[in-house]
Amino acid sequence: MPKHALVVEGGAMRGIFAAGVLDAFLAKRFNPFDFVIGVSAGSTNSVGYLCGQEGRSHKIITEFATSHEFIDMVRWLRGGHFCDVQWLWRQSFDDVWLDFSCYEQADVPLYVVTTSILSGRAHYIRLTKENMHDVFPASCAIPLAYRDFPTVNGEPMTDGGIADSIPVKKAYEMGAKEITVILSRALGYEKKPARVRGLMKRLFKDYPDLQSALLSRNAQYNEALQFIKQPPADCKINVIAPPVNFKVGRFTRNPVRLEQGYESGVISGEHFTRSYSSDSIQSIQRV
Repeated sequence: MPKHALVVEGGAMRGIFAAGVLDAFLAKRFNPFDFVIGVSAGSTNSVGYLCGQEGRSHKIITEFATSHEFIDMVRWLRGGHFCDVQWLWRQSFDDVWLDFSCYEQADVPLYVVTTSILSGRAHYIRLTKENMHDVFPASCAIPLAYRDFPTVNGEPMTDGGIADSIPVKKAYEMGAKEITVILSRALGYEKKPARVRGLMKRLFKDYPDLQSALLSRNAQYNEALQFIKQPPADCKINVIAPPVNFKVGRFTRNPVRLEQGYESGVISGEHFTRSYSSDSIQSIQRV
């Protein structure tokens, strides 16, 4: 049977939209997917969905990710982390129960995207109970905002969105003939080249392949958008994206804006589930 994949983009606090979409899916017991690929915040949103825990990601984003323990500019100026992803993962794991047995029993694998700082290439790591404490912080570790490179299987990694922000091509290569993708930006967005290219070259001079990945990130991002617009003839792509007036940015901590972003996701998720059938599907929005 043709496979149906779910791809969830990251975007730090913009992930509140995907949290809403996936909670709407859970409320309707909607999971037609054979596998899921999550990037950065999209990966942590996805594990809550696959563990069947409605509201978990909302709580983590609105309560834990807005705290000074996670985001702290003064700490960063003193040489520490701006976004402490290790703290966020560990604290949320300790305080908000994760029903990992549900994920294991459902047998819908989650592939978490990380970027190797040695090769600059994306790694798609199948989540297990043994590796989850390594892969989630690595996938979410924004360079400079998090000053370390978490290791996975002995290899230093960083934010998965650097090498593959929207892994729709990878999902297709893995056999998906239908791909549902949850974006974290409104339709029509295109990523522009980095404005501090010279600074990036200096900061990452010891990691030339990572440097190349950072400098070409806009190109790979826009190529993924083009793939969504014009998929192969044997592949159907469904897009769920925030509205054009979506006001949540990467580091937004305003509770009103976050709640609005979440509700936008819930509405979009509900719309999608109503539109879905096994024979035909109408995308919520066409690129």
